[in-house]
Amino acid sequence: MAENRLKRQLLKEKLFAKNRLVIVNEDTFAELFSLRLTLMNVFVVASSAAILIVTCTTFLIAFTPLREFIPGYASTKLKKDATQLALKSDSLTVALQKNEAYIASIKQILTGNLEYAQLNKDSILATKTLEKEAVELELSPEEQMIRSLAEKEDKYNLFEKAQAKVNVVLFAPVNGSITQKYNVHKKHLAVDVAVTKNTPIKSIADGTVIFSDWTPTSGYVVVVRHNNGFISVYKNASASTKDQGDLVKTREVIALAGATSRESTGSQLHFELWKDGQPVDPTQYIAFN
Repeated sequence: MAENRLKRQLLKEKLFAKNRLVIVNEDTFAELFSLRLTLMNVFVVASSAAILIVTCTTFLIAFTPLREFIPGYASTKLKKDATQLALKSDSLTVALQKNEAYIASIKQILTGNLEYAQLNKDSILATKTLEKEAVELELSPEEQMIRSLAEKEDKYNLFEKAQAKVNVVLFAPVNGSITQKYNVHKKHLAVDVAVTKNTPIKSIADGTVIFSDWTPTSGYVVVVRHNNGFISVYKNASASTKDQGDLVKTREVIALAGATSRESTGSQLHFELWKDGQPVDPTQYIAFN
């Protein structure tokens, strides 16, 4: 017991023994700074500093945005924002693909490319070309008679989906004489109508302008999307009065006729009509005279 008491007394004396920390000049040995302290003072100051550092660090992590820079630590809001950005990125990729398909489809309409790509009537997206397989079947005389009648009715119809009978009214874009008719064999998928220069070209029905610009081969070209799967194309115009995205009414002026392209030989309107993504003969729906 006496020995333990002696040890505690010595420890107490060491902890509370007064010491002096002196800073002197190395050359002159002049005293620059002195501090009287004990080991207990040093222990208390060091412990207080450690507690303060831990407290400040905890506060920064718990209540400031700095915690988001710690690897593996992320807030709920940050995770939610990251998820939304990923979804938006995916949506933008899909939208870009749709726009590229849309531009490719419009390009086919403008250039008259015969590699027909079907256009979705809602979004005007290019889809795969449909090809019919030839199948040889033995038909009865009655079936042969029915087939011959059907072929006569569809003799001038290239595509089965483009039906001549519709429940919409389409007005003539201009009044004039047709100089070149719709002819699939000659790859002329439009009608050319002779008109005087600066004749107003009117929309055949209500719709939205999806293209309006000048082209080297066809002058000013205006493309209008209508209801019921119709798209009307007006080429060889000398000027356009509408921009892409404009809404137009039936018989509203959208362009002025005139020979402005290298391929046109006179003042005429090159008019195309598309139904459910396929070109059709405009004279089946519109009377130009």
